[in-house]
Amino acid sequence: MSVPVIEPLGDSAVIVTFGSEMDRGLNELVARRAESIRAAHVAGVTDVVASYASLGVFFNPGDIRFETVRDFVWSVMSDEAKMPPPAPRSGKLVRIPTKYDGADLDWVAERTGLPRHEVVDIHSAVEYRVLVIGFVPGFAYLGDLDARLHLPRRDAPRKRVNAGSVAIAEFQTGIYPSNTPGGWHLIGSTAESMFDARRDPPALLAVGDTVIFEPL
Repeated sequence: MSVPVIEPLGDSAVIVTFGSEMDRGLNELVARRAESIRAAHVAGVTDVVASYASLGVFFNPGDIRFETVRDFVWSVMSDEAKMPPPAPRSGKLVRIPTKYDGADLDWVAERTGLPRHEVVDIHSAVEYRVLVIGFVPGFAYLGDLDARLHLPRRDAPRKRVNAGSVAIAEFQTGIYPSNTPGGWHLIGSTAESMFDARRDPPALLAVGDTVIFEPL
């Protein structure tokens, strides 16, 4: 892994880039670093958001300077570098009961050259890791999808995808948490609520969680 790069992100955040590859090990490292920064509870730091290979540290510039945040982030990473590598983050295990009834399931089977039932078997055989949360509240990008199911996103996104739709695109799978436009291929659905603002926490999934799809 290359040396992380810390840069300003506007006037109230810094971005720490650890690499450019979509690598599961790197993603786990980013999640651990984000947890360490959150755990420090630095006054003026308002949020820490982990992505695939980078993380953002957001702060109130009226309370803390960019240079202070930058130096703090460096100190956290330097301290961790002196310690033995931690065990991979073990988030919670979430089982998602899934009906494989998606509008694109037959199309996916045709494009991949696989029988419909084999698409279901392959998709449901993997223990997925939540790599990042984004797009809309509660949307978890899950990897890694079996290479036999890798397909590019739709050329023309749908104007509406129903909440609970299970979909795939490229090397990932995911569950739409709300009714929203979407460009992934729909292969199933679940009745699980992925996001509920009245719940604590509102999102069912968090970075580092493990997800298993259970066919109904």
